[in-house]
Amino acid sequence: MGRTSCAAAAAIALLTAGVRTQDGWGGVLDQHPAIAYAARTPADRVAKLGRELADGTRTLHRDSRTGYLAPLLQALGIPIESQLLVFSKTGVQRAFTSPRNPRALYFDSTVAVGYVPGAPAIEVASHDPQQGVVFYVVDQSSAAPALTRRTSCLSCHVSASTLDVPGMISRSNFVGEDGNTMPQLGGGDVTHRTPHPDRWGGWYVTSEGVPPPYAQRAHAGNITFSPHGDTSNQIFTDWLNGAPDDRPYLSSSSDIVALLLFDHQMHAINLLTRLNWEWRVAAAGGRASVSDAAIRPLVDELAGYLLFEGEAPLGARLTPMRSFADYLASRVPTDHRGRSFGQLDLGDRLLRYPCSYMVYSPAFDALAPPVKDAVYRRMIGMLSAPPAGFPRLTADDRTAIVEILRETRPDFP
Repeated sequence: MGRTSCAAAAAIALLTAGVRTQDGWGGVLDQHPAIAYAARTPADRVAKLGRELADGTRTLHRDSRTGYLAPLLQALGIPIESQLLVFSKTGVQRAFTSPRNPRALYFDSTVAVGYVPGAPAIEVASHDPQQGVVFYVVDQSSAAPALTRRTSCLSCHVSASTLDVPGMISRSNFVGEDGNTMPQLGGGDVTHRTPHPDRWGGWYVTSEGVPPPYAQRAHAGNITFSPHGDTSNQIFTDWLNGAPDDRPYLSSSSDIVALLLFDHQMHAINLLTRLNWEWRVAAAGGRASVSDAAIRPLVDELAGYLLFEGEAPLGARLTPMRSFADYLASRVPTDHRGRSFGQLDLGDRLLRYPCSYMVYSPAFDALAPPVKDAVYRRMIGMLSAPPAGFPRLTADDRTAIVEILRETRPDFP
C-alpha cells in the first residue's frame, strides 16, 4: 500500500496547473469562467431524479431496514450486487463507520451511492458529462425525500487524488481495529494499475465460488493493524460468521470483481473530467488544440487507460457474481458477433476484450470532437504498435478491440 500508483496522473496535474498559471489564471480550475462548477445547473441523472422528487412526479418510499436506500437504488437502476463495504473511517460520515458497521457503496458507470447504517444521510456522487462529479445527500429522517446538492464535499473531492477536479476517490489505507486510518504506515490511491498487494486496505473483500488462492498479503483487504504493524483478520471472520439477516444491509457481499471494476472506473471518471475541462479552458483562451501542452498528455493518458495500459495481473482466476456479470454485459453494446467490452475475463485480466466500457459513457460523448478524435487515434496507434504497457495484449485482442469499436462507436475513425 505504500507505493504510489498514480504517478503519471499526478505529473499530468502538475504540468497542466503550470500551464494554466502561465495563461494568467491563478484560481482553482472549478472556478474558471469556462467551468463555473458551483454556478451552473447540473444535468446528471441524479439531478434529474432530484427534480422529479421536487415536483412530485416521483417519490421514494422509506423502509424500516435501510431507509431510502433500496428505493433510491431502484430509481437510479443501480444493482444491489455492486455493493462494496468500506470499514475505514474515511467518509464524511466516518463517525458512524467502523469495521463492524461498514459503509456500503453501490455504483454503476456514472453514479455511486454511499450508505452507513444509523447515519443521518445517504451520500450520492454523480458524474455530470460536463461538470464533473456532483455530490448530493438524502436525509434519512425526512418524510419528503429530496436530493440536496453539497459543494462542501469538494474539500476532499478536489485534490491530487482526483486530478484536481471534482471527482471520485479510491484509496487503500492501513486501518486499526477501531477503523481509524494509520497514515504513518502508508496508503495510496488505487487504479487498475495498482499491484494487488497494495489494494483494498480498509475494505472487505469477498468472492463467489471457491475462494481465490490468495496468501494473507496477496491483497490488503479484510485485515486490521496494531500500532506495531501486526495484522489480524478477526473482523472479517466475525463479519462472515454473522447472520446476514440481522444486519441492516442489502447484501453481505463486497465482491472482488466489483472492486476491480470500481478501481478501474474511478480514475477513468477523473481523467474524462480533467480532459474536458482543460479543453474548455483552452478554448476560452483562444488556444484550443489537441497539441496544447495541457491537453496532449491527458489525451495520451486517457487513451492508454481506456485500453488498460499497465493493468496489474489478477494472479488467480476469479468467479464473478453471475447476476452482476449479467448486469454489466447487458449495459454495454455488442457487435454482430456478440462481443463487447462488458464481458469479463477474470483469468489474468479483468475484461475479455480489454477496452473500457467507459467509451460509451455520457462523459466520453461530451468530449469535444477534436479531443475525442485525438483519443481514438492515439488508441489506434497503441493497438497498431503496442508500447511496453501491453504485454498480455495479443494480435487477436487488438484486432477484436478495433472491430468492436468500429461497429459500436459510429464516430470511431
